[in-house]
Amino acid sequence: MATNGETKLAVLDASHPATAPASMESGGAASYDDVSRHGQWLRAAVLGASDGLVSTSALMLGIGAARPGDPRAALLSGVAGLVAGACSMAIGEYVSVHAQLDVELAGLKRVEEARGYPADRAGLPNPGHASAASALSFAAGAAIPLLAAWFMGSYGMRVAVVVSTATLALAVFGALGAVHGGAPAGRAGLRAALGGLVAMGITYGLMKLFRADSV
Repeated sequence: MATNGETKLAVLDASHPATAPASMESGGAASYDDVSRHGQWLRAAVLGASDGLVSTSALMLGIGAARPGDPRAALLSGVAGLVAGACSMAIGEYVSVHAQLDVELAGLKRVEEARGYPADRAGLPNPGHASAASALSFAAGAAIPLLAAWFMGSYGMRVAVVVSTATLALAVFGALGAVHGGAPAGRAGLRAALGGLVAMGITYGLMKLFRADSV
């Protein structure tokens, strides 16, 4: 989040091109801003998809462990988790980004009042876009284990398919985020996969204490 001081510096730099570095004069700063903005969106999308993947997989495994004789229970819990999680992500992101926008607008207003002319407001965060992107990325991640288990008839096959699919997808998501940031893809993918396995294992083990063979 940009501070008031950073906002003032940005306005001052924009109003004094002679004092700007050569990279800014040649368009390098704009290119860097574009790359940084795209990187933030990619990181948010990967995190949202990973969150949806882990939470929905763990939820389905937990409900399946508690009610192994009812295949619909695990599937319906996955659908409910997808919808509820996407809505929660959308609302939370909207409130968070709107708060950030309010702070940055207040800082720009003070700068404008001090200098006497409007400041450049390009690049300010958009709460609506952030909210939609967060909800869509979560839903996309949550749909992976849900669709993978939808046509599995037996309890054992559903567990195996959800665990294997979620683990593989988490490794891919982790590796993608690492590659974009210039970090080792293998270790990042392994960390993501192990983290997901721990979450799914804990949920599965705890919910197995409430096992009921009849609905």
